[in-house]
Amino acid sequence: VQLQASGGGLVQAGGSLRLSCAASGSTFSSLAMDWYRQAPGKQRELVATISDGGRTNYADSVKGRFTISRDNAKNTVYLQMNSLKPEDTAVYYCNTEVGWTDYWGQGTQVTVSS
Repeated sequence: VQLQASGGGLVQAGGSLRLSCAASGSTFSSLAMDWYRQAPGKQRELVATISDGGRTNYADSVKGRFTISRDNAKNTVYLQMNSLKPEDTAVYYCNTEVGWTDYWGQGTQVTVSS
């Protein structure tokens, strides 16, 4: 499975960004997909999950601000991020698991200025 993340950038606090992650090499519609993030000096943390059936879960820190979605026709998962805060600054990674193997995208930098 290959994952290609994009959409990061520099935004002011209160702004919005949409991240995309394009998948190839597997049957995308059968995959649960995750977004993680890692800030400097911190552990990687799970931000949002979407199941193959579209069920979503979010970290408490992003609930009500971030929305994960998927387009199976485009083999793509999205993370819409609204009301961004400086503490959202991190490298964002998409992830999936096939069997017992984790697959990661290359990461996209999100920087939120105050």
